[in-house]
Amino acid sequence: MAKIAFILLCHKDPDAIIKQAQSLTAVGDYMSIHFDARAKPEAYARIRHALADNPNVTFATKRVKCGWGEWSLVDATLRAVEAAVDAFPRATHFYMLSGDCMAIKSAEYAHDFLDRREVDYIESFDYFQSDWIKTGWKEERLIYRHWFNERTQKQLFYAMFQAQKRLGITRAIPEDLEIMIGSQWWCLRRRTIEWILDFSRRRPDVMRFFRTTWIPDETFFQTLVRHLVPENEIESRTLTFLMFSDYGMPVTFYNDHYDLLLSQDFLFARKISPEAKELKRRLGVLYSADGQRFQISNEGRSLYKFLTAKGRIGRRFTQRFWETESSLGRERELLIVVCKKWHVAKRLLDRIRQLTNVPCIEYLFNEESTLLPDLGGIQSTLGKRHRHRRALMRMLFDFYETDKLIVCMDPANLDLMEDFGRDRATTRLLEIECQFTDDYLTGHAMRVGLAGDRTPRETLERLLPTIRNDMAHESDRIRDAEFEHHIRMREADSAEVNAQAISRFLTIPPDKALDIAKTEYLFAD
Repeated sequence: MAKIAFILLCHKDPDAIIKQAQSLTAVGDYMSIHFDARAKPEAYARIRHALADNPNVTFATKRVKCGWGEWSLVDATLRAVEAAVDAFPRATHFYMLSGDCMAIKSAEYAHDFLDRREVDYIESFDYFQSDWIKTGWKEERLIYRHWFNERTQKQLFYAMFQAQKRLGITRAIPEDLEIMIGSQWWCLRRRTIEWILDFSRRRPDVMRFFRTTWIPDETFFQTLVRHLVPENEIESRTLTFLMFSDYGMPVTFYNDHYDLLLSQDFLFARKISPEAKELKRRLGVLYSADGQRFQISNEGRSLYKFLTAKGRIGRRFTQRFWETESSLGRERELLIVVCKKWHVAKRLLDRIRQLTNVPCIEYLFNEESTLLPDLGGIQSTLGKRHRHRRALMRMLFDFYETDKLIVCMDPANLDLMEDFGRDRATTRLLEIECQFTDDYLTGHAMRVGLAGDRTPRETLERLLPTIRNDMAHESDRIRDAEFEHHIRMREADSAEVNAQAISRFLTIPPDKALDIAKTEYLFAD
């Protein structure tokens, strides 16, 4: 039977760490803890004292000062792994955790799950061919040396990068390695862990290479597992359920997420809010429960993709290249219609085309099929449109020979709105606030792949509040951005009230705005 050695990297909340260790080792599993050397000594002493009599807990022999994006995170992991290998000879699997993770299945379920297949569970995608990093630095992470922390030593970090780039100082990737990338939350078999430790001792050249790569915790284990383990023994997925916001930050789970979490096809989840005391209490006793049955609805993966598609874009904390692009033009007006129901915005634009001479373009940053003029290839893919957004918009103004242009955007495109909002051109937003029935949200879930024809009703009932809250959150973030010219029209308002918003947005007479507001079936689903 599987016995798990949990590798816990943590840096705060000693009381929660103690409870987590006691909960996960109560059924016979193990834990190896690395507590960040930057943390207060008294916090570490409290953890050591509380767990001193627990034979199933060990600690990394040396504590490392950890920093985001640094080799120190991999170093700390290796030290905790080595301690676990030495202390727990009966451990069959090694599972990477953080202090924000909690079990969403029982130990009985987790052990049975790991016994079913002789594989390692780790996201491991081709670094250069996959789209795990959608924009931002890619090969720069590897071919240049990174000695400083990007968050705490930003000037030094980018100064050294620019110096190497200017002087043409690059390095080769070790020839026998195919670099892979993926989540750092993995579960590896003992044999694989022993192979990695042996490889680390035999290949100082590889260790030197990864020590100065950027964000190596997303590439080191992922690359070595793919290098050492037969492909048919690798399941390229994580067993830890996590979601991301629009800016690549992990979504936090709260008390009302208990049923949703248990129904996902994962063993653990992160991040659990420190304030979600009831959720933490219920999950804390779950791991040692016997005979617990779990109905897996499996919408978690599609929900994960739904949110990470917006968030995991490789530009977190890097320099935004578009911030240095030139202006659209001080005399120009960019009018952005923001609406989650795309068909509503498209109907509105159709009516605007009929009653004005303003060029209107639909969701050009969301739909690849949007009709656009040939602009030399810059318009050919969504990726190019996003990367060269200002250049694309300038070319559209020039093509239509206009100083006023209307485009549609999804509320999730806040980064685009903020970028254009900072331009010297005048940017106005018309946010259309629609009402979302359960039937509409169900159809939306099916259109974006979150649910299917056979998805059970109870699964949809758990899923719909998540989608509804995500839409409300998008609207809140637009308001929080405090755009200078942010105008709102609402499905719940009368045509006369909405005409006032349209008049201000388009700077047209009220009677013409009323004609647009009275568009037949404007808000119909």
